[in-house]
Amino acid sequence: DGYIITNAHVVEGASAIQVVLSDGTEYEAALVGSDTASDLALLKIDATGLTAAEFGSSEDLKVADMVMAVGNPGGMAFQSSVTIGYVSGLNRLVTDSNGYTQSFIQTDAAINPGNSGGALVNIYGQVIGINSVKISSSELEGMGFAIPIDDAMTIIEELMDHGYVKGRPVIGIASREINSATARRYGLVEGVYVVQVNEGSGAEKAGLQVGDVIVAADGKTIKTLDELNEIRDSHKSGETIQLTVMRNNESKQTVNVVLGEEKPN
Repeated sequence: DGYIITNAHVVEGASAIQVVLSDGTEYEAALVGSDTASDLALLKIDATGLTAAEFGSSEDLKVADMVMAVGNPGGMAFQSSVTIGYVSGLNRLVTDSNGYTQSFIQTDAAINPGNSGGALVNIYGQVIGINSVKISSSELEGMGFAIPIDDAMTIIEELMDHGYVKGRPVIGIASREINSATARRYGLVEGVYVVQVNEGSGAEKAGLQVGDVIVAADGKTIKTLDELNEIRDSHKSGETIQLTVMRNNESKQTVNVVLGEEKPN
């Protein structure tokens, strides 16, 4: 039906999107929806009679299974390149440049700039992942990562139905971490420092204030944003998260924040 999966970072900030099929046919594409947290986006072109990809199950993968990455490394000059490798690891937690952590398939099939959004397929040609990230340095080689297709399709179906992922919870703050070194330097406690409270958010209504340091969520001690976000993401929008904060570096207070829903830009 003309729906095409890619990465959110591929289309981020684009004023126009062009899709080129393997036969060279070009289409202007509409952005159906994009989700930064999962790094997935859904496009739509006005075309019929396209051959759809066949999807496998990433749950069936095992370490050392052979896989192939398909994409355009370096651009259209190397369109539809195929690299072959193996599943190096499963359920690898990687944090992207936007600060979101998710679980990936790790592979040693070469993934280069331009492969993003391309298919990772099994030996039957079934899509089992969406190529997304690589770790590159002079000391590391062969570390590419793909979003498991079972996880991706849940997001894609939300984008197809609503244009965004419904129910994704937000506290309604901007924040930064206070690590042990910063805490010692400024006489603060370790935790998540509230830099901004969004107007009309559940955080504002609950009385959270700029300068508060969140030290626990739902009764569990937290010191990092990842720990806070993990507890937040165990809820749905509309549910309540209990935050323990150190206020004015003097006293602990508990606030109950009704989580809002993340909306698309």
